[in-house]
Amino acid sequence: MTIQNDSDLTPRMIVRELDKFIIGQHLAKRSVAIALRNRWRRLRTPGNLREEIMPNNIIMIGPTGVGKTEIARRVSKLTNAPFIKVEASKFTEVGYVGRDVESIIRDITEYAVTMVKAERRAEVNQKAVQLSEERLLDILVPSRPQTRPVDTEGNPAPDEPEKQNTREKFREKLRKGDLDDRTIELDLPAAPSGSGMQVIGPVNMEEMGINLQDIFGGILPKKMKRRKVTIAEARVLLTNEEAQKLIDHDAAIRDAIQRVENSGIVFIDEIDKIAGAKTTGSPDVSREGVQRDLLPIVEGSNVLTKYGMVRTDHVLFIASGAFHVSKPSDLIPELQGRFPIRVELNSLTEEDFVNILTKPENSLSRQYKALIATDGVDITFAEDGIREIAKIAGEVNEQVENIGARRLHTIMTVLLEDILYDAPDEIDETDITVDADLVREKLASVVKNRDLSRYIL
Repeated sequence: MTIQNDSDLTPRMIVRELDKFIIGQHLAKRSVAIALRNRWRRLRTPGNLREEIMPNNIIMIGPTGVGKTEIARRVSKLTNAPFIKVEASKFTEVGYVGRDVESIIRDITEYAVTMVKAERRAEVNQKAVQLSEERLLDILVPSRPQTRPVDTEGNPAPDEPEKQNTREKFREKLRKGDLDDRTIELDLPAAPSGSGMQVIGPVNMEEMGINLQDIFGGILPKKMKRRKVTIAEARVLLTNEEAQKLIDHDAAIRDAIQRVENSGIVFIDEIDKIAGAKTTGSPDVSREGVQRDLLPIVEGSNVLTKYGMVRTDHVLFIASGAFHVSKPSDLIPELQGRFPIRVELNSLTEEDFVNILTKPENSLSRQYKALIATDGVDITFAEDGIREIAKIAGEVNEQVENIGARRLHTIMTVLLEDILYDAPDEIDETDITVDADLVREKLASVVKNRDLSRYIL
């Protein structure tokens, strides 16, 4: 569900929507909902205060598989906001080979531009379809000669009635799909090739999203290539081409940048991997150096992208980490101060696993039921079967490694492996009930053997 009217997006409503997909973790949902609503409130404050109100960035602390990433991802879908997930451990300190932290803003801006253009494309789609249809008819029935006849007053004479009737007949066939397999020739823009030149220097132009094609694209004429395509393919190609002409690309880019600056959400995962004392005598890139590079982006700076300058002052940053070895206080003090809200997420219990398997709209039991139904097999999960799966998931998490709800994926795969393999040709029953006895039969031997659990579950 996407809320079109932001004024309806109250904190309680955000939490209710998140409850449809994520079990428990009420404190984390509550903090994210308040931070989200505060952004809407900021945009409606007087102008002199608006720029002074900073976002409430959040650190979510908890083991893997408890819903940290899912909360941020669902919130971005709910608000239709630009969203990007990055892993802190993938970045390197400035001056070393690797991605620098400013690429986060370049990537989310690129995503926002794509998102806005897709919305604009949907708005003009009907008009683009009409225009592409006319272009196809011009190819099939060339009823508009280069030199049209004129009447006695010098005005262009109307098309001959016979040709117009022919055009309308072809239009009807085109709409019915009778001509979809016919092959025609089209002049289409050639696929852009690489710039052929690598720029080496303190600023990597490829990393910044700029290439020579972008720089000289408006000066050099586009290369056209004649291709043979079916009418079905031509309709798609011409519709896309006409839609691109109808979209105001400059306005779309301005809108995208504004969305990033006011609504963008950056989710930084594994931030605990860059916490801790700076390593010495090691070839590894300094973790503290990555933190210091991250600091200007989080506290607010201008980042140059190929679409222009993007301010990060009001971008919402949500960081997460398990913090098994380190703790949030191991981050540099300046970065700690930019994440004023800390929320601890709880480990999942057996009852949580039961709810995860049954309550969410996209629960695993519903997913597997829908998958297997495509082969004509109806599978039903009995209540005692669900509870046995949840019990086993909890036991394996305690014995081997706590990976939270992700354990359910591995258990369900092993449990249903024979059914997934045999359906539809070698399966005897088309109505299967997964009860506690079936779960124990399939999984008991694996669970009891810790070595097997370690490698299979």
